[in-house]
Amino acid sequence: MSNYLKMAKINSIQTLAERGWSRRRIARELDIDRGTVGNHLKNIPREDSNPAISTAGENPKPAISTAGRRSLCGPFSSLVEEKVDAGLEARRIHQDLVADHGFEGSYESVKRFVRKVRGRRPEGTVRIECEPGEEAQIDFGVGAPILKPDGRRQRSWVFRVVLSCSRKAYSEAVLHQSTENFIRCLENAFRHFGGVPAILNPDNLKAAVSRADWYDPQINPKIESFCRHYGTTMIPSRPYRPQEKGKVESGVKYVKRNALKGRVFDSLEQENLFLRQWEAQVADRRIHGTVREQVQARFQRLEKAALRPLPPGLFPCYQEALRTVHRDHYVEVAKAYYKVPEEFRGRQVWVRWDARCVRVFTKSMEKIVTHTRLQPGRFSSCLGCGGRKESFEKSLAYWTRRAGAIGPQCARWAKDVAEHRGPAALRVIMGLVDLKRKHRGEEIEAACLAASSREGWSLRAVKTQLERRVSQTIIDFNQQHELIRSMSDYGEIAGNPFQQNNID
Repeated sequence: MSNYLKMAKINSIQTLAERGWSRRRIARELDIDRGTVGNHLKNIPREDSNPAISTAGENPKPAISTAGRRSLCGPFSSLVEEKVDAGLEARRIHQDLVADHGFEGSYESVKRFVRKVRGRRPEGTVRIECEPGEEAQIDFGVGAPILKPDGRRQRSWVFRVVLSCSRKAYSEAVLHQSTENFIRCLENAFRHFGGVPAILNPDNLKAAVSRADWYDPQINPKIESFCRHYGTTMIPSRPYRPQEKGKVESGVKYVKRNALKGRVFDSLEQENLFLRQWEAQVADRRIHGTVREQVQARFQRLEKAALRPLPPGLFPCYQEALRTVHRDHYVEVAKAYYKVPEEFRGRQVWVRWDARCVRVFTKSMEKIVTHTRLQPGRFSSCLGCGGRKESFEKSLAYWTRRAGAIGPQCARWAKDVAEHRGPAALRVIMGLVDLKRKHRGEEIEAACLAASSREGWSLRAVKTQLERRVSQTIIDFNQQHELIRSMSDYGEIAGNPFQQNNID
């Protein structure tokens, strides 16, 4: 196509633009470039333009751009601006225009117009300054790429902590934004500062915040333990409020633009070595644009002495995760299984483990049980073959001792049963001990003696001997007792019947 348009097309562009067509639609209809359409329309005045009028004593307002399709809100622009200044939302403004002024446009039209109005009225903010040692702001940013041995590049992340008063900072590169890396970077920062700030103000990153909330955010339990160990408090910034941690937001940009932009490192250690040198030689020596003082000098003068002292030792290194208790009352940790009380079956619990032990907590961090760390595939406690808690040998020895407590004949019979019947003898001996519920020890002893003499190595043989003894038991009546009279006394009472007949 020639670089020059014929007069007919130029007139068509102007005519269609006057009808309210957009540049995109005109270009598509006339089969020309959209930029060409714009070049022919940029010098044409629009009838609905609203230039700013400067009057004495008033602040002029910049005109709303009317390039492209005309907005139906144009005749109501001043009214819309007043409602926006009053804090009304686009939905409410649309309702008022329809109800009070017969507006025929859609809600989307009003929303686009309100967005333009607010675009030239940036939301105000309040400057926040902190006392020495009061706050440290935390954030992650994209670091320099790491060149792998195969030639590919791996992305790194820069963890940065900025003390809000002095702007003293610490930076460290990591490969993952995990909770463990977050904790170790914070510890390194505290050691670098020589103390601990009172409040930690991070973003709502998943490594530290389990559930973001404007008023009551849920902190990761491991992070809460870390804060208790160092005597500090973590208060995340509210969602969608980056201005609440503006010092670290600008600090991350400073690292990316001044230190890392255009650099590639061979390893993570090389990047961290460069960051330490850059912090000491560049970041700490600069005159900060807000406080108008050298960062390192301000830190030494104001903030270092105000930081809280470090604890004697580092935070214990352990791992933790949320687990669901299985139907068999176990939780799985590193391919080993640990028993939890039955009432927690099917519920979620927090599990913390290190190289020595495994601790199980409720979701409110109340301790449930502690186990010694096991090898993969092991169980903390479980029933063995046949539902036993111990091995067969230990169980057999236990019940044999129980049988021996009844008497020597029971002990001998139990030992012989174990020799003759092997593993099946365990339940037989358990049944022998259970006979004490209904029979005396002397009776069971005699039954075992009789069963042994007949080589009866079953529980039925002992029970048969007990039944025979019960049926053959002879009841012995007492021949003499104070309540029993002699036979002569009965004779005197009854009298001699023959003697009575003689008398008659």
